[in-house]
Amino acid sequence: MTIRVLIVDDQQLVRAGLRMLCHTADDLEVIGEASGGSDAVRLAAATAPDVVLMDLRMPGMDGIRATERILAARPSARVLALTTFDDDDHLYPALEAGACGFLVKDAAPADLLDGIRRAAIGERPFSPDVLHRLVESAVAARSDGELATPPDLFPLTRREADVLALLTEGLSNAEIAARLVLGVTTVKTHVTNLMAKTGSPNRVRLAIYGLRHGAP
Repeated sequence: MTIRVLIVDDQQLVRAGLRMLCHTADDLEVIGEASGGSDAVRLAAATAPDVVLMDLRMPGMDGIRATERILAARPSARVLALTTFDDDDHLYPALEAGACGFLVKDAAPADLLDGIRRAAIGERPFSPDVLHRLVESAVAARSDGELATPPDLFPLTRREADVLALLTEGLSNAEIAARLVLGVTTVKTHVTNLMAKTGSPNRVRLAIYGLRHGAP
């Protein structure tokens, strides 16, 4: 499968770097580039990308509003937010707008390519440090009542606890599978069960649960 990628960033050098990186992968095709949110919305409608690499801070229409509009018109698209270490203010709004994950712009090339592929197959890729910042921000900024997670409907199994601990560290399903010597499908099943047991709607909330309830 060829993954159709739309690159959105207001810096030409960043766009060029991402384009060159994508061109090194046989399974990725850059079908457009945009320097702002309005152009991104227009190009997404015209080119039907599978994954949109979205800068969050841009003049005019920013990446958050662009994400909302792209997903309103094309819900099957996956918007992968590109962030920097000092961009915490945009993380939760981008998640609420529908971004499927966050990668730091200076991530290793292999991690960026892996994130695109994971986004395309429905996973939620997060750079580990971004996931921890999201969790820390949630814990610090929201009241206990807002963050309260329903108690477990059933006790966690030993393997579920292991998966939760590694997920809290920001590991992907594939990385958890390799660490625990399990199949990726098995890990996905454990994550689904963990979300159901803890009342967590996504991996970020599940990681928050793990930190607040002492994932081993």
